[in-house]
Amino acid sequence: MKGREMAHGGMVVGLDLGTTKICAVIAERSEADVLAIIGVGNSPSEGLRRGVVVDVEKTVQSISKAVTEAQLMAGVEVSSVYAGIAGEHIGATNSRGVIAVGGGQEEIGESDRERVIESARAVAAVPIDREILHVLPQEYRVDDQCGIRDPIGMSGVRLETNVHIVTGAVTSAQNICKSILRAGIEVRDIVLEPLASSHAVLEDDEREMGICLLDVGGGTTDLAVFRGGTVKHTGVIGLGGQNVTNDVAVGLRTSWGNAEAIKCDAGTALVSMAGDGEVVEVPGIGDRPPKVMPRSDLGEIIEPRMEEIFTLARDRLVGFGLEQPFASGALSAGLVLTGGGALLQGAVELAEEVFQVPVRLGIPSGFAGMTEGVASPIYATALGLVLFGSENPISGMGQARPSDLAEGRFEQVIRRMKEWF
Repeated sequence: MKGREMAHGGMVVGLDLGTTKICAVIAERSEADVLAIIGVGNSPSEGLRRGVVVDVEKTVQSISKAVTEAQLMAGVEVSSVYAGIAGEHIGATNSRGVIAVGGGQEEIGESDRERVIESARAVAAVPIDREILHVLPQEYRVDDQCGIRDPIGMSGVRLETNVHIVTGAVTSAQNICKSILRAGIEVRDIVLEPLASSHAVLEDDEREMGICLLDVGGGTTDLAVFRGGTVKHTGVIGLGGQNVTNDVAVGLRTSWGNAEAIKCDAGTALVSMAGDGEVVEVPGIGDRPPKVMPRSDLGEIIEPRMEEIFTLARDRLVGFGLEQPFASGALSAGLVLTGGGALLQGAVELAEEVFQVPVRLGIPSGFAGMTEGVASPIYATALGLVLFGSENPISGMGQARPSDLAEGRFEQVIRRMKEWF
């Protein structure tokens, strides 16, 4: 996002742990106080399934490969990263906290703001096997005055806040941290992936007006609703691009690898976009010869699955109380579609049909020297993690530093998890 205030100095590293790929991005702050991409590394994700680690050793190898590739490109050594987290284990709820402020004569301070947020956090009943990943303030209320973004400096006797609390399974978060640590890298923090993606593809005006971010990944589809400049709702749907690829593999009777290549090269989310006479060559399996089929038949396989994903996301919005998101003005800015699944031809147009709101493709921005290959929805999460890290300078999180800082932060993350026990 353009015009943001960011942390000064150093480099910031984002690590996107996706179901199909692991991506590492290294950014460095220039003299003009803008972030420039200096290193990018990718590796097939072989140890994760729907955002959850299922094979630690393979995950460690994939992380090491992606980070090494980014290091070689950047010419630096990475010792710490911001890591993304997603998966069906992610949950979220809205909570409210209230505290008394002394006498109304004293100004509300930082400690009062922290107390009221902690009050809202304590109200939410979090099971012992879950970890609070984020507590995101939505708005504050001082006495009878509501809609306050920051209460510090105001006078009052009663301070209230509404927050959005994001939780995840403790074991899933621990396995991600352990895998990264075993790759020789420090974990600065764990960030919800749609929240990270929003930093790279949403504008401030869209957050104010009301918008839904839909990130179609390989194993899951993540959504986040923003209004009034804050997060109102988040959710995860257990379907993604891999489901589309599986459908293509079964429908065309070809291997998964061939199906993925065909989907990316010739796939369309709308059958009507397949031109008359367009054909697709499908490699055979084993000794079977390749066959040629109309491209519209490929669309007949892909469109129902993409429509199912969008319909489930729309139903989730209805569950949030947004029955008519555009007509009611709740999502006046419409919807932003990002992630690898957004690159399918016709995906934006199909989303407009399903959601009945304006839809645009979410292209990451906010960096200097971005190559055309990196300025893609595929890298929205990794680039968003970099921006998230650069905007949190208090602990210097996410910076690539010498190896003497390789210890300590992970223990803090693990200690935070152990507190639930």
